[in-house]
Amino acid sequence: MLPERPTIGSRGIRVSALGFGGAPIGNLYTEVSEATARAAIEEALNRGIRYFDTAPFYGHGLSEKRLGRSLADWPRHRFVISTKVGRLIAPDDSRNEPVNDGFVVRGSDAYFDYSRDGIHRSFEASIRRLGLEYIDILLLHDVGRRTHGARHPEVLRQALDEALPAMMALRDQGAVGAVGLGVNEEAVCLEVLEHIDLDCIMLAGRYTLLEQHRSSALMTEARNRAIAILIAAPYSSGLLGSAHRPGLTYDYGPVDTQILERANQIYSLCAAEHTDVGAAALQFPLAHPAVASVVAGLRDVEEVRTAVERLSAPVPPGLWERLKVNGNIDVDAPVPV
Repeated sequence: MLPERPTIGSRGIRVSALGFGGAPIGNLYTEVSEATARAAIEEALNRGIRYFDTAPFYGHGLSEKRLGRSLADWPRHRFVISTKVGRLIAPDDSRNEPVNDGFVVRGSDAYFDYSRDGIHRSFEASIRRLGLEYIDILLLHDVGRRTHGARHPEVLRQALDEALPAMMALRDQGAVGAVGLGVNEEAVCLEVLEHIDLDCIMLAGRYTLLEQHRSSALMTEARNRAIAILIAAPYSSGLLGSAHRPGLTYDYGPVDTQILERANQIYSLCAAEHTDVGAAALQFPLAHPAVASVVAGLRDVEEVRTAVERLSAPVPPGLWERLKVNGNIDVDAPVPV
């Protein structure tokens, strides 16, 4: 059994336990047809998914456009949308590679802009692409040393001085329901929280069945401060996505030998308990009291159906005990009961 999900922000936004990650329908790594994307979104809605996450970066606006077109026929109160700011999309005829920024798109560029004006321009462009009057959750995208390297102190200062205050002003004006970060590293979250209270944080790949050690401080802080956590990349970038064996990618790149060995241990323990690894991967983060939703990237109808079924699939209590005894998950980690 999964615990009741926390609400997000002072307006008490409720998201479904399973969220629809919109990067794949932005042609992440491979092309997805308009019909396939629409069918996946409709299947998600029909199966009770009410939370959809996207970003201007995903397909350089394509993910937002496809979500907007598909959701246009649904009453606004039936779904929750999060999108992101921090990048602007511009035409660029020189970008002619088959895969551009990881997406099968051409003729455009995505560039970082954390200025106050950049935040407003990004937000207004997202509103147009989505065809909405307001955004439920607005996330500042990809701040952190991992993304910006030596420029991190400069970027963090601008995020604190310009980007986040601009986002909070949009929240105060009623254009946005909640404000947070969308990142894949713990350190920048803790740095921001030293200065600003956030409604939520989308954390990709750091609190998963595979690893918890790079998120433990944030998860404790979130619980103490009632900050809702949205867990993205629950399959660890494809490593734990298959029902039969580990994938070959982890953390958006080729998996190394040490991580692959850890994944193989998880698969062996799940097999001993006759459990689908993907089911355990989706359900594990939701046992943490700070987690509001687990957001899986979904590309087509079959992936939607599989994720929904995994969320409710029985997982024997003995599996969690095996994973703890073998050191695959932290001994103090909350688990479904």
